[in-house]
Amino acid sequence: MVGVMNRLRNLDAYPKINEDFYRRTLSGGVITLVSSLVMLILFFSELQLYIHPVTETQLRVDTSRGEKLRINFDVTFPALQCSIISLDSMDISGERHLDVRHDIIKRRLDSSGNVIEAKQDGIGHTKIEKPLQKHGGRLEHNETYCGSCFGAELSDDACCNSCEEVREAYRKKGWALSDPESIDQCKREGFVQKVKDEEGEGCNVHGFLEVNKVAGNFHFIPGQSFHQSGFQFHDMLLFQQGNYNISHTVNRLAFGDFFPGVVNPLDGVQWHQGKESGVYQYFIKVVPSIYTDVHQNTIQSNQFSVTEHFQGMEGGRMQSPPGVFFYYDLSPIKVIFEEQHVEFLHFLTNVCAIVGGIFTVSGILDSFIYHGQRAIKKKMEIGKFN
Repeated sequence: MVGVMNRLRNLDAYPKINEDFYRRTLSGGVITLVSSLVMLILFFSELQLYIHPVTETQLRVDTSRGEKLRINFDVTFPALQCSIISLDSMDISGERHLDVRHDIIKRRLDSSGNVIEAKQDGIGHTKIEKPLQKHGGRLEHNETYCGSCFGAELSDDACCNSCEEVREAYRKKGWALSDPESIDQCKREGFVQKVKDEEGEGCNVHGFLEVNKVAGNFHFIPGQSFHQSGFQFHDMLLFQQGNYNISHTVNRLAFGDFFPGVVNPLDGVQWHQGKESGVYQYFIKVVPSIYTDVHQNTIQSNQFSVTEHFQGMEGGRMQSPPGVFFYYDLSPIKVIFEEQHVEFLHFLTNVCAIVGGIFTVSGILDSFIYHGQRAIKKKMEIGKFN
């Protein structure tokens, strides 16, 4: 047993020196204090990294197909009334949605920006008392109402029981509704008067779109769009003459769900129109992103970058209707964010490296200062004797 103990004693890599041979210096004390402080700072920074997860980023080719892209938006137009704002979307696959109304909420705003009324677009038509029938007479007792579509019927038994249904029938036919006062439903509902009553108001439009995951655009324009002979036209509501002010504020625009660290560059962006009317365009590059937290919860979302451009009238004529257009394209590269905890062995290795490294560097520095002071002191003593 004694032999084993002696052998272990011979393996000691840290031989001890008698305290009588130690010599403590002021410089050594200062270096010890500073190195201990640095060691503590680095230790706690490493501990913080160990406690909190770190996010690893990877880039991969996006091979997904047939997915949908959700666009969440909240846009305010301080000088356009809700009754004339129309939302359209289309993409390069040929799919188009004109005058989108589902999942859209419009809020009327007064000149100070306060909400007057909020309702889902296209809901809540005025009830018509004794409206005009197809045959020209007024609705009598116990008679089922079937309003005329004024030539835009797709079938003989088609009915248009409200101004909105007449406008929809016209849009499907590719006709422009140039004189709403001539339409009985619009006249009885006070459609034109409603638009006139909202003059001077603003509108906040918010909601979301579900579109194909391909390049496309969506836009807000005054009036309605309709499609005819392969071309898209716009009914600019001729009774609303004048210069359309498309000043706007993008309160929020996001392609997908929120995830930690995402920055939407258009949130809070404002643009004020000068004297010239035109088209304000946003060109957006959408980057698919996947975020996975430490609990393996995954969020499929997107990030984007954007550039802006204003196109005014050329030669007094506009190449396209006034409005705010958002053109988006998708990047073929997918960004993957993954939260990870630092492993304990990695943390332990870093702590040992911190302690050992600082201890070694401070020892070298102390030795350099100590031997330097001794050399200077010897030279000074030799100089005195000489």
